[in-house]
Amino acid sequence: MQVSVVGLEIAKQVFQLQGVSAEGKGALRKRLRRAQVAAFRAQLPPCVIGIEAGAGAPHWARVLQQYGHAGKLSSPQ
Repeated sequence: MQVSVVGLEIAKQVFQLQGVSAEGKGALRKRLRRAQVAAFRAQLPPCVIGIEAGAGAPHWARVLQQYGHAGKLSSPQ
């Protein structure tokens, strides 16, 4: 199953990922430490990654765009 949209919850050390396919079915659930995110993003096929806006969100969106992903920021409300 191909992941088309991923939600990324960023924190200081542990990041939560949840992805869905184009059909809207759950396709991915992962808990990653900060050091593991770099390796994971390189193996993930290009997709839309939504990140809750916060202090580190613009940085992570730029990093993800370097790997062909579309980083989208969402309002924390």
